[in-house]
Amino acid sequence: MDSLIRIFAERGDLAHVALLLWAGTASLVALRALAALGRATERLDAFVRELARFNARNDGA
Repeated sequence: MDSLIRIFAERGDLAHVALLLWAGTASLVALRALAALGRATERLDAFVRELARFNARNDGA
């Protein structure tokens, strides 16, 4: 493992590895945020549908 780290450090590829890790992490965070946004949208849609159903039932009252 030390030889692998030394090779990357000597060739200057350590910055590329760090950039790759950063980009991968940022992409993962973005995907998880989009998934959470999708779930929140589904919950809001269910709430609005239930509210419309409630208003339709109690419209004549």
